[in-house]
Amino acid sequence: MGLFKEVKKPVIRSVASGGGEISPLRPRFAPKAPPCASACPNGSEIRELMVTIAQAKDYGLTREQAFERVWNRIVERNPFPAVTGRICPHPCETACNRSAKDGPVAFNAIERMIGDFGIANKLKLSRLAVQPHAEKVAVIGAGPAGLSCAYQLVRRGYPVTVFEALSEPGGMLRYGIPGFRLPREVLDAEIGRILDLGVELKCNCAVGKEISLEQLRQEFAAVFAGVGAHKGIKLDVPGEDAPNVLSGIGFLKSVHGGEQVDVGSKVVVVGAGGTACDVARLSRRLEAEVTMVGLEMTATKSEAEGAQEEGVRIDYPAVPLEIVRRNGRASGVRCVRIKPGPAGSDGSSHAVPIAGSEFDLDASSVIVAVRQQPDFRGLEILSNGNGNGWIKTDDWGRTAVDGIFAGGDAAGLGTATVAIAKGRLAAEGIDARFQGRTLEKQPPLPAVTIEKLKLDWYPAAPRHEGQKVSVAERELSTEVERGLTEDEVLEEAKRCMSCGMCMDCETCWMYCSNNCFVRLPKGEHSKIKLEVCNGCKKCAEACPSGYIEMS
Repeated sequence: MGLFKEVKKPVIRSVASGGGEISPLRPRFAPKAPPCASACPNGSEIRELMVTIAQAKDYGLTREQAFERVWNRIVERNPFPAVTGRICPHPCETACNRSAKDGPVAFNAIERMIGDFGIANKLKLSRLAVQPHAEKVAVIGAGPAGLSCAYQLVRRGYPVTVFEALSEPGGMLRYGIPGFRLPREVLDAEIGRILDLGVELKCNCAVGKEISLEQLRQEFAAVFAGVGAHKGIKLDVPGEDAPNVLSGIGFLKSVHGGEQVDVGSKVVVVGAGGTACDVARLSRRLEAEVTMVGLEMTATKSEAEGAQEEGVRIDYPAVPLEIVRRNGRASGVRCVRIKPGPAGSDGSSHAVPIAGSEFDLDASSVIVAVRQQPDFRGLEILSNGNGNGWIKTDDWGRTAVDGIFAGGDAAGLGTATVAIAKGRLAAEGIDARFQGRTLEKQPPLPAVTIEKLKLDWYPAAPRHEGQKVSVAERELSTEVERGLTEDEVLEEAKRCMSCGMCMDCETCWMYCSNNCFVRLPKGEHSKIKLEVCNGCKKCAEACPSGYIEMS
């Protein structure tokens, strides 16, 4: 005989089913994390937002009431919905389970419309119901991380002062992203709401120049460093010290700062990411022929397509070998095509030049937009003392220096959405420090996968796409992408499959032959009368969103 003896499960007979044999398993509601929210760096509650819009009528809400409710839900974590609805690379859509059917839900466009609705209707950010606190906080940098941190702190009742080195707030949102992707009136409106809560803003006040970090530490109970990555990185190739070789971020800051920048008739942009695309498209608006050359296309599909629509030539994979000079100025770029090299001992592959593949590109200006890094002058204590390293933080933005928190590009390059999230988490860390609370990350819900869903249950519904302004109409600050209408947003929200959560479709109630499911008011879903259940599993098998499990 083996170590274990097989034990037969007892046979359960149901009175409700006339005494027939039934399964010992019973249905239970098992909420799961949708892939969209799991992919969002700021943990936006996308599924709940979509259901609120899609079922507004069933919840007794007008369309406008639903939009306002969703706006209020979004700004709990992100005070910039109209901004991120335009510039976020939307990893939520890449992760969307609906991609397996007829395309992901266009949440980015929905968020944009909700953000614009908030601006048009002058919706206000609100404070939390707390008593004012005496502890003052200094925020260095008025970019997305700094403003996010300031917002979350001031709404909790803390006095906050933001110190910005440039003449206007916004950081990379203002000085790094062209107006044809992010209109300045949109940015100004969403920043203005944060300042209206009582955040004090001091522009043209660089920490390390107009005021020292040590002074801030003496005057404020905590400091958040949210400096952006405004310093371009060189290529380290011969000839790049020519006066007409510019950094991508330097070029963008100059143009967006109102300077007249003459790039000539032929521009070579080195780089193939989002910033490189912005530089190339802006150069086209300055009437130059533009070629982008880079190692690997890391820009989003829409960024690359936008550049190509406007006549930018993209040549990759290739890298510059030398900036060719004539009379001391750059006159071209000598490049070489590359291919993947043999895998190393760690399994990674490095690019190698293709012999005989060198080629030259003529240039009146060369703009290097490969990547950038923060300028830590005045903040050296946070970057290993030498001003060259990223600031290291924990999950709540705490640095190795007591009382100083950090986030955004200062702690590693990322998207604006990542910066907003880091600013929010640091604010929670600062609040916990003052209140003597210990912070712990909540364990995530199990993810709902495509296998748990019943794709055929959902009616086919093509994705709504916003229109674009014609290339002929695109000027320096003309917004290229047009958003969805309110009607389109309502229909697009209905495409959400509510992965892993009840959406009150009542399929379980319809399929249950024993009337185990009791319908409750909208939003409360149902309850299960387990005493009359015979374990037939029909409810779990029919649930389209994967919300019901048998156990």
